[in-house]
Amino acid sequence: MAEAESPPITLGRRLYVQLGVTVVVLAAVGGTLVAHRATLDSGTERLAAADGEWLVLACLAALATWVCAAVAQQGAVVEPLPKGRLVAAQFAAGAANHLLPAGAGATLVNLRFLTRCGLSTRRSATALAVKAAAGAAVRCALGVTLLLVSPGTLRLSARTPHPLPYLLVLLPVAAAVGVLAVVFNGRLRRAAGGALADVRDVHQCRARACALWGGSVGFALLHAGVIVAVVHAIGLGLPTSGVVMAYLVASGAAALLPTPGGLGSLDAALALALTAAGAPGPEAVSAVLGYRLLTGWLPMVPGLLVLALLARRSAL
Repeated sequence: MAEAESPPITLGRRLYVQLGVTVVVLAAVGGTLVAHRATLDSGTERLAAADGEWLVLACLAALATWVCAAVAQQGAVVEPLPKGRLVAAQFAAGAANHLLPAGAGATLVNLRFLTRCGLSTRRSATALAVKAAAGAAVRCALGVTLLLVSPGTLRLSARTPHPLPYLLVLLPVAAAVGVLAVVFNGRLRRAAGGALADVRDVHQCRARACALWGGSVGFALLHAGVIVAVVHAIGLGLPTSGVVMAYLVASGAAALLPTPGGLGSLDAALALALTAAGAPGPEAVSAVLGYRLLTGWLPMVPGLLVLALLARRSAL
């Protein structure tokens, strides 16, 4: 009986830990905002006077991210999914993702949607894992490619060693650690076996593979495009490559902290990355506010309404 009760206890402890980390991060961010209230006010005023055409372009890029997310999700499964409800589910998942820590909101919405479409719980979870792994691989590949194509993307001082050799060493080491963890852990080994079987099935169909990787690439580039357009809207003279790299680094760093929708962690990481790329403090805050406004805050209420509608129609 003790063994049967241990998983719920472990899950509960994990949830409490995630919520505790979320509260700590949000408190730290709130304290930082209070301490830098003048910078926040200046950034808000600059965003209010931003170029409307660039903001419209940023809004269109933000809307397209949900379409790319739907394409990537379709690519992660072999069975055809209803297109309209799939896009609506991604939109609703984005809103739910801002309510629960560590991406749990989006995971639960997509898991429920896939099971309603006839997939088993295991295959639905595997499809979500395949999509997440493809997204992480794409971001990593885009960052390394950007460094190779434009080595000056990271504005380093003369005394700072170039990070590319370290990346080329750390990436294989991280991959080796992951492989060893799978080899020596029976549960991970079984999960990896099921995931690899589904990955092989997906890649046997060229259209599905193109959807998975193309949607993942488009999702990452469009999110970077939102911040690039906002940077141009506020007249911040930063090179596009530097802004894209700042987003890739910030999104990777924010994934380490389980806050709802990256709230606080992504904001701080993106502001720091833009500042490191050469943006003054108020302008960096303006860019982050604009990015958050278009990708998180404005879609929140419509996303929750779509979520309620999908649940009412038994699509979730």
